[in-house]
Amino acid sequence: MLVARNEERLHETAQILTDEYGIGCEVIRADLTTDEGCRLIEERLSRPSEPIEVLINNAGFAIRDSFLTSSREAEIQLFDVLCRTPMRLMHAVLPGMKERNSGVIINVSSVSGWMASGSYSAAKSYLTVLSESLHTQLRGTQVHVLALCPGFTRTEFHQRGKINMKFLPEFFWLNAEEVVDQAWADAQAGKAISIPGKQYQVI
Repeated sequence: MLVARNEERLHETAQILTDEYGIGCEVIRADLTTDEGCRLIEERLSRPSEPIEVLINNAGFAIRDSFLTSSREAEIQLFDVLCRTPMRLMHAVLPGMKERNSGVIINVSSVSGWMASGSYSAAKSYLTVLSESLHTQLRGTQVHVLALCPGFTRTEFHQRGKINMKFLPEFFWLNAEEVVDQAWADAQAGKAISIPGKQYQVI
């Protein structure tokens, strides 16, 4: 199941997954900044007849402006997507996972959660701590919750946020495929936190 606001790109991604891996993909268009969008996905996640074995909370964006100059609307949307939405989706999917004693949740957080750097960092700190807490509460079960905390990764994230990253040395960039591989390996190993890249582990 793939969820995003851009339905055309969802179908493109679904087709790629079908062509490369021979799997069927369910596509749901939803705006996770809204209650309506969250409720739509909550209903799907909690459907007993079609259980979800893996939930990856990856929706997110950043605000270029500081808290002192940003709009309240932008700050609320950031909080909704980075904190409220993953909390609600986990709350919807966990009862079924606990009943089946099977499931994996990967919350895409960030190393910025350990830094005092505005609302984005604060939101990622929330997500990391909540993931750690759930990991502890589920100890002894076959349900695993992992906080994935990468550093700068080559995706569309900074382009879409219109954030200029030309100043960043090549050393700090991570490869998205390697981040995914590390996250899945750490989740399967039952870890609470995954920090891809030796440079970020040292930091």
